[in-house]
Amino acid sequence: MDKEKNLVIPYIILCIIAIISVFPFIWTFFAATHSNAQVFKLRDTFVLGKSFSDNLAALQGSYPIWRNMWNSIFISSVYTLGILIIDAMAGFAFAKYKFKGREILFFVCVASMFIPQQVTMVPLFIQLAKFNLINNSFAIILPGLANIFGVFLMRQHFASFPDELIEASRIDGAGDLRIFFTIVVPTMKPAFASLGILSFVNQWGNFMWPLIVLNSTEKFTMPLVLSLMVQPGMVVNYGAVVVGAVFALVPVLILFLIFQRSFISGMLSGAIKG
Repeated sequence: MDKEKNLVIPYIILCIIAIISVFPFIWTFFAATHSNAQVFKLRDTFVLGKSFSDNLAALQGSYPIWRNMWNSIFISSVYTLGILIIDAMAGFAFAKYKFKGREILFFVCVASMFIPQQVTMVPLFIQLAKFNLINNSFAIILPGLANIFGVFLMRQHFASFPDELIEASRIDGAGDLRIFFTIVVPTMKPAFASLGILSFVNQWGNFMWPLIVLNSTEKFTMPLVLSLMVQPGMVVNYGAVVVGAVFALVPVLILFLIFQRSFISGMLSGAIKG
Protein backbone atom coordinates (compact mmCIF):
# COMPACT_ATOMS: atom_id res chain seq x y z
CA MET A 1 0.00 0.00 0.00
CA ASP A 2 2.79 2.39 0.91
CA LYS A 3 4.46 1.65 -2.40
CA GLU A 4 1.24 2.40 -4.28
CA LYS A 5 0.78 5.67 -2.37
CA ASN A 6 4.29 6.72 -3.32
CA LEU A 7 3.39 6.25 -7.00
CA VAL A 8 0.29 8.45 -6.90
CA ILE A 9 2.10 11.78 -7.24
CA PRO A 10 4.38 10.62 -10.12
CA TYR A 11 1.32 9.29 -11.97
CA ILE A 12 -0.54 12.58 -11.50
CA ILE A 13 2.46 14.53 -12.77
CA LEU A 14 2.78 12.22 -15.79
CA CYS A 15 -0.93 12.59 -16.57
CA ILE A 16 -0.66 16.38 -16.45
CA ILE A 17 2.39 16.32 -18.74
CA ALA A 18 0.59 13.95 -21.14
CA ILE A 19 -2.46 16.23 -21.31
CA ILE A 20 -0.30 19.28 -21.96
CA SER A 21 1.61 17.41 -24.68
CA VAL A 22 -1.49 16.06 -26.44
CA PHE A 23 -3.60 19.24 -26.20
CA PRO A 24 -2.04 21.04 -29.23
CA PHE A 25 -2.74 18.02 -31.46
CA ILE A 26 -6.34 17.71 -30.29
CA TRP A 27 -6.90 21.45 -30.70
CA THR A 28 -5.49 21.36 -34.22
CA PHE A 29 -7.82 18.57 -35.36
CA PHE A 30 -10.88 20.32 -33.91
CA ALA A 31 -9.81 23.75 -35.23
CA ALA A 32 -9.55 22.33 -38.76
CA THR A 33 -13.35 22.03 -38.76
CA HIS A 34 -13.96 25.62 -37.60
CA SER A 35 -14.50 28.74 -39.63
CA ASN A 36 -11.89 31.50 -39.64
CA ALA A 37 -13.85 33.36 -36.95
CA GLN A 38 -14.30 30.30 -34.71
CA VAL A 39 -10.69 29.11 -34.59
CA PHE A 40 -9.72 31.17 -31.53
CA LYS A 41 -13.04 31.03 -29.63
CA LEU A 42 -12.58 29.06 -26.40
CA ARG A 43 -16.18 27.86 -26.31
CA ASP A 44 -15.66 26.06 -29.64
CA THR A 45 -12.29 24.50 -28.74
CA PHE A 46 -13.57 20.92 -28.43
CA VAL A 47 -16.64 21.22 -30.64
CA LEU A 48 -16.65 19.86 -34.17
CA GLY A 49 -17.45 22.56 -36.69
CA LYS A 50 -18.87 22.39 -40.21
CA SER A 51 -16.22 24.33 -42.12
CA PHE A 52 -13.65 21.64 -42.90
CA SER A 53 -14.65 21.38 -46.56
CA ASP A 54 -14.59 25.20 -46.93
CA ASN A 55 -11.15 25.39 -45.31
CA LEU A 56 -9.87 22.61 -47.55
CA ALA A 57 -11.25 24.35 -50.65
CA ALA A 58 -9.56 27.61 -49.61
CA LEU A 59 -6.28 25.76 -49.08
CA GLN A 60 -6.48 24.01 -52.45
CA GLY A 61 -7.37 27.28 -54.14
CA SER A 62 -4.29 29.03 -52.78
CA TYR A 63 -1.55 26.41 -53.23
CA PRO A 64 -1.00 23.08 -55.03
CA ILE A 65 -1.27 21.42 -51.63
CA TRP A 66 -1.41 17.82 -52.86
CA ARG A 67 1.73 18.34 -54.93
CA ASN A 68 3.42 19.93 -51.90
CA MET A 69 2.28 17.02 -49.76
CA TRP A 70 3.75 14.56 -52.26
CA ASN A 71 7.02 16.53 -52.31
CA SER A 72 7.33 16.20 -48.53
CA ILE A 73 6.48 12.49 -48.57
CA PHE A 74 8.88 11.75 -51.45
CA ILE A 75 11.79 13.74 -50.02
CA SER A 76 11.37 12.43 -46.47
CA SER A 77 10.92 8.80 -47.60
CA VAL A 78 13.87 8.71 -50.01
CA TYR A 79 16.03 10.57 -47.50
CA THR A 80 15.12 8.12 -44.72
CA LEU A 81 15.77 5.08 -46.92
CA GLY A 82 19.15 6.47 -47.94
CA ILE A 83 20.04 7.26 -44.33
CA LEU A 84 19.16 3.73 -43.22
CA ILE A 85 21.33 2.10 -45.88
CA ILE A 86 24.35 4.41 -45.87
CA ASP A 87 24.54 5.13 -42.14
CA ALA A 88 23.93 1.51 -41.20
CA MET A 89 26.72 0.28 -43.45
CA ALA A 90 29.09 2.98 -42.17
CA GLY A 91 28.16 2.21 -38.55
CA PHE A 92 28.73 -1.51 -39.14
CA ALA A 93 32.15 -0.81 -40.67
CA PHE A 94 33.19 1.33 -37.69
CA ALA A 95 31.91 -1.29 -35.25
CA LYS A 96 33.18 -4.52 -36.79
CA TYR A 97 36.00 -3.79 -39.22
CA LYS A 98 39.49 -3.14 -37.95
CA PHE A 99 41.53 -0.86 -40.18
CA LYS A 100 44.30 1.64 -39.68
CA GLY A 101 43.09 5.02 -38.46
CA ARG A 102 39.59 3.78 -37.60
CA GLU A 103 39.39 5.53 -34.24
CA ILE A 104 40.82 8.78 -35.59
CA LEU A 105 38.44 8.76 -38.54
CA PHE A 106 35.47 8.09 -36.26
CA PHE A 107 36.58 10.91 -33.95
CA VAL A 108 36.76 13.31 -36.90
CA CYS A 109 33.27 12.24 -38.03
CA VAL A 110 31.79 12.78 -34.57
CA ALA A 111 33.61 16.11 -34.20
CA SER A 112 32.01 17.30 -37.45
CA MET A 113 28.64 17.17 -35.68
CA PHE A 114 29.69 20.33 -33.82
CA ILE A 115 30.13 22.36 -37.02
CA PRO A 116 27.13 24.74 -37.32
CA GLN A 117 24.95 24.08 -40.35
CA GLN A 118 25.11 27.76 -41.31
CA VAL A 119 28.86 27.44 -41.97
CA THR A 120 28.36 24.86 -44.72
CA MET A 121 25.30 26.37 -46.42
CA VAL A 122 27.09 28.70 -48.84
CA PRO A 123 29.72 26.21 -50.16
CA LEU A 124 27.07 23.50 -50.35
CA PHE A 125 24.75 25.76 -52.32
CA ILE A 126 27.57 26.58 -54.76
CA GLN A 127 28.31 22.87 -55.26
CA LEU A 128 24.67 22.05 -55.92
CA ALA A 129 24.37 24.97 -58.35
CA LYS A 130 27.33 23.60 -60.35
CA PHE A 131 25.50 20.24 -60.55
CA ASN A 132 22.29 22.01 -61.69
CA LEU A 133 20.36 20.66 -58.71
CA ILE A 134 18.89 23.95 -57.46
CA ASN A 135 15.07 23.77 -57.27
CA ASN A 136 15.32 19.99 -57.32
CA SER A 137 14.18 17.57 -54.61
CA PHE A 138 17.58 15.86 -54.60
CA ALA A 139 19.20 19.13 -53.53
CA ILE A 140 17.52 18.47 -50.17
CA ILE A 141 18.06 14.71 -50.09
CA LEU A 142 21.70 14.25 -51.11
CA PRO A 143 23.55 16.59 -48.70
CA GLY A 144 22.15 14.90 -45.60
CA LEU A 145 22.57 11.23 -46.47
CA ALA A 146 25.88 10.86 -44.64
CA ASN A 147 24.33 11.77 -41.31
CA ILE A 148 26.96 11.46 -38.58
CA PHE A 149 24.40 11.05 -35.82
CA GLY A 150 22.96 8.08 -37.70
CA VAL A 151 26.42 6.55 -38.12
CA PHE A 152 27.11 7.00 -34.40
CA LEU A 153 23.73 5.53 -33.38
CA MET A 154 24.09 2.47 -35.61
CA ARG A 155 27.68 1.90 -34.50
CA GLN A 156 26.52 1.75 -30.90
CA HIS A 157 23.97 -0.92 -31.78
CA PHE A 158 26.24 -2.96 -34.05
CA ALA A 159 29.00 -3.01 -31.43
CA SER A 160 27.01 -5.57 -29.43
CA PHE A 161 26.49 -7.93 -32.39
CA PRO A 162 28.48 -11.19 -31.80
CA ASP A 163 31.75 -11.31 -33.73
CA GLU A 164 31.61 -15.11 -33.61
CA LEU A 165 28.46 -15.16 -35.74
CA ILE A 166 30.11 -12.98 -38.38
CA GLU A 167 33.22 -15.19 -38.45
CA ALA A 168 31.10 -18.34 -38.70
CA SER A 169 29.25 -16.86 -41.67
CA ARG A 170 32.51 -16.04 -43.39
CA ILE A 171 33.74 -19.59 -42.87
CA ASP A 172 30.52 -20.83 -44.51
CA GLY A 173 31.36 -18.72 -47.56
CA ALA A 174 29.09 -15.71 -47.05
CA GLY A 175 30.35 -12.39 -48.40
CA ASP A 176 30.32 -9.13 -46.44
CA LEU A 177 27.17 -7.77 -48.10
CA ARG A 178 25.30 -11.04 -47.57
CA ILE A 179 26.34 -11.12 -43.91
CA PHE A 180 25.19 -7.55 -43.45
CA PHE A 181 21.80 -7.76 -45.18
CA THR A 182 20.74 -11.33 -44.29
CA ILE A 183 22.25 -11.86 -40.83
CA VAL A 184 22.97 -8.51 -39.17
CA VAL A 185 20.13 -6.28 -40.41
CA PRO A 186 17.21 -8.60 -39.40
CA THR A 187 18.42 -8.61 -35.78
CA MET A 188 18.62 -4.80 -35.60
CA LYS A 189 15.04 -3.82 -36.45
CA PRO A 190 14.60 -1.62 -33.33
CA ALA A 191 17.74 0.32 -34.22
CA PHE A 192 16.54 0.85 -37.80
CA ALA A 193 13.10 1.90 -36.55
CA SER A 194 14.65 4.47 -34.20
CA LEU A 195 16.91 5.97 -36.85
CA GLY A 196 14.16 5.83 -39.48
CA ILE A 197 11.62 7.73 -37.40
CA LEU A 198 14.15 10.32 -36.26
CA SER A 199 15.35 10.86 -39.84
CA PHE A 200 11.85 11.05 -41.31
CA VAL A 201 10.61 13.54 -38.71
CA ASN A 202 13.77 15.64 -39.04
CA GLN A 203 13.41 15.88 -42.81
CA TRP A 204 9.65 16.32 -42.70
CA GLY A 205 10.02 19.44 -40.56
CA ASN A 206 13.09 20.74 -42.39
CA PHE A 207 12.58 24.40 -43.27
CA MET A 208 15.78 26.38 -43.70
CA TRP A 209 17.57 24.32 -46.36
CA PRO A 210 14.49 23.75 -48.59
CA LEU A 211 13.81 27.49 -48.37
CA ILE A 212 17.29 28.14 -49.77
CA VAL A 213 17.41 25.59 -52.61
CA LEU A 214 13.77 25.60 -53.76
CA ASN A 215 12.32 28.58 -55.63
CA SER A 216 9.00 27.47 -57.12
CA THR A 217 5.74 26.81 -55.31
CA GLU A 218 5.25 23.48 -57.09
CA LYS A 219 8.51 22.21 -55.57
CA PHE A 220 7.81 23.45 -52.04
CA THR A 221 7.41 21.11 -49.08
CA MET A 222 4.68 21.43 -46.44
CA PRO A 223 6.68 23.58 -43.97
CA LEU A 224 7.37 26.13 -46.72
CA VAL A 225 3.73 26.27 -47.78
CA LEU A 226 2.53 26.74 -44.20
CA SER A 227 5.02 29.57 -43.72
CA LEU A 228 3.73 31.30 -46.88
CA MET A 229 0.20 31.24 -45.50
CA VAL A 230 1.05 33.33 -42.43
CA GLN A 231 3.36 35.96 -43.89
CA PRO A 232 3.20 39.47 -42.35
CA GLY A 233 1.07 41.98 -44.24
CA MET A 234 -1.37 39.48 -45.70
CA VAL A 235 -4.85 38.40 -44.61
CA VAL A 236 -4.44 35.03 -42.90
CA ASN A 237 -7.09 32.36 -43.38
CA TYR A 238 -6.49 30.47 -40.14
CA GLY A 239 -8.98 27.76 -41.02
CA ALA A 240 -6.99 26.87 -44.13
CA VAL A 241 -3.72 27.11 -42.19
CA VAL A 242 -4.95 24.65 -39.57
CA VAL A 243 -6.11 22.20 -42.25
CA GLY A 244 -2.62 22.39 -43.75
CA ALA A 245 -1.17 21.74 -40.29
CA VAL A 246 -3.36 18.64 -39.97
CA PHE A 247 -2.05 17.33 -43.29
CA ALA A 248 1.48 17.93 -42.04
CA LEU A 249 0.80 16.11 -38.75
CA VAL A 250 -0.97 12.99 -39.96
CA PRO A 251 1.92 11.17 -41.75
CA VAL A 252 4.27 11.66 -38.79
CA LEU A 253 1.66 10.45 -36.30
CA ILE A 254 0.87 7.37 -38.41
CA LEU A 255 4.56 6.53 -38.76
CA PHE A 256 5.16 6.82 -35.04
CA LEU A 257 2.07 4.77 -34.10
CA ILE A 258 3.16 1.95 -36.42
CA PHE A 259 6.76 1.80 -35.20
CA GLN A 260 6.45 3.13 -31.65
CA ARG A 261 7.38 -0.15 -29.93
CA SER A 262 10.45 -0.69 -32.07
CA PHE A 263 11.38 2.99 -31.71
CA ILE A 264 11.23 2.91 -27.90
CA SER A 265 13.02 -0.45 -27.77
CA GLY A 266 15.78 0.82 -30.07
CA MET A 267 16.32 4.05 -28.15
CA LEU A 268 16.42 2.27 -24.79
CA SER A 269 18.82 -0.42 -25.98
CA GLY A 270 21.05 2.25 -27.52
CA ALA A 271 21.07 4.18 -24.25
CA ILE A 272 21.99 1.07 -22.24
CA LYS A 273 24.79 0.12 -24.64
CA GLY A 274 26.09 3.69 -24.77
